[in-house]
Amino acid sequence: MRLVDLLEPRDGDETTPAVFVEDRAVTRAALRRGAEALAAELRAAGVRPGHPVAVMLPGGPEVVAAMFGVWTAEAVYVPLNPRTSDAEIAYLVEAVRPAAVVTLPEWADRHTGGALPVVVATNAPDSAELSWAPTEPGRVTPPDVPAHDLDTALVQFTSGTTGRPKPVLLRHSGYLALLEPVLAKLVGDKAKDALAARRAPMPNLIPTSMALSAGIYNVLFAFRVGAPAVIMPAFTTAAFAAAVGRHQIRSTVLPPPAMNMLTDDPSITSLAPLRIVRGITAPLSPLRARMFKDKFGVTVLNCYGQTEIGGEIVGWNAADAREFGDTKLGSIGRPHAGVTPRIVGPDGSDVEAGGQGELYVRTPAVSAGYADGSALGDRLTPDGWFRTGDIARIDAEGFLWIEGRVSDMINRGGLKVFPGEVEEVIRLSPEIADAAVVAVPDDRLGEVPWAFVVLHPGAAFDPAALTTAARERLLPYKIPARFIQLDELPRTEVGKVRATDLIQIAKEHV
Repeated sequence: MRLVDLLEPRDGDETTPAVFVEDRAVTRAALRRGAEALAAELRAAGVRPGHPVAVMLPGGPEVVAAMFGVWTAEAVYVPLNPRTSDAEIAYLVEAVRPAAVVTLPEWADRHTGGALPVVVATNAPDSAELSWAPTEPGRVTPPDVPAHDLDTALVQFTSGTTGRPKPVLLRHSGYLALLEPVLAKLVGDKAKDALAARRAPMPNLIPTSMALSAGIYNVLFAFRVGAPAVIMPAFTTAAFAAAVGRHQIRSTVLPPPAMNMLTDDPSITSLAPLRIVRGITAPLSPLRARMFKDKFGVTVLNCYGQTEIGGEIVGWNAADAREFGDTKLGSIGRPHAGVTPRIVGPDGSDVEAGGQGELYVRTPAVSAGYADGSALGDRLTPDGWFRTGDIARIDAEGFLWIEGRVSDMINRGGLKVFPGEVEEVIRLSPEIADAAVVAVPDDRLGEVPWAFVVLHPGAAFDPAALTTAARERLLPYKIPARFIQLDELPRTEVGKVRATDLIQIAKEHV
């Protein structure tokens, strides 16, 4: 089985919406026709099985049809984010060397330089049918395009928070191996096969970009269970609340910055009938999870995954949520079936029960490497354990807790500082709307924590007061050496702070 099989014909395909985008709805049958039409255009342009195809489209039915169209052509899907700068797109295209590009007419010249065949969406923006055409009929795929093996489904770029994004090869078999245990964990084995037969399953609201792993994964999950996907072209608190009410969403996914925006927006007072939010891209802290629940009555269940391991591997089920939802608030849950974790200390040996160390995992969906030809290197041990780079612990009931990133940890003269802990304390100050802490080089101590803060409108910036407040809750070595005020924190598409940008800002203030 391949991921394209998730779009195979079902009863009611001509009348049942498969994708909603605001007031627009497109059926499964229309998506399949659009996918097959795109596959025909790609083959005509010389795309062959295993060739990478770059797709840069906004959130909507076109990007879903394009994903399945690339797979219909037995090619490899390479999502590009339209919000990325032209320079970054040029870097990404060079990294994967695609055989063709699929995009909108107005973006056709952003990234190819005229060297690649380009296929553009030609349907009207509100059309229920999807159509495609080449910008230059007769232009064909370059002869030196790489060809991946037929199990390679997509090339997904890492977030690039601490360096340039890397193109990760992910497999059809790996994605499918992860979807099934997640589905079984959420709904139970007996209900799993019945989901697809339900006449009106709850739509799957997807408030993240379809260029990101979280967006792709959740669309695939929707098609696996036979639910329509509700795609948000861009996240705003008002649009999210409206989509929840319109489609009667009871559970969905959100990255931590989106949950914080909702919590902090006084105009959003209700998210009914929402009951559960599954945190993605990073765990929401216990403090912010409690604030979100207190305001909306919605339980936050963190989950965990990484691009190199194909998606979610740790999460919650309904039974755990009922029994432990309050007492384990902030945990990422327990491992899914087929996933084995271990906590490893600096010397390479397992830490004692409940101890803290780097999280290693065995999972059926470890990447085949990177599309630029590099392997996972020291991230994959000789005996098959994947090094996540996250610092974690496992409690007595088997729940995992993420404490921070190995790469983010600040070594202040031999004393370790976790940025997340310091950030939470800073956010307790009523003047602070957002905060981030990073390691800045220091001649005497090696590195020290600096804090970058965003103030609420009208608040005054008082570094001395922030330092005093931090002293009340933190050990002396954890207190930031300096506070810097910013209008906003530099973030990636999923809201992760770009640490490299903050370190550069720090250099300008030394």
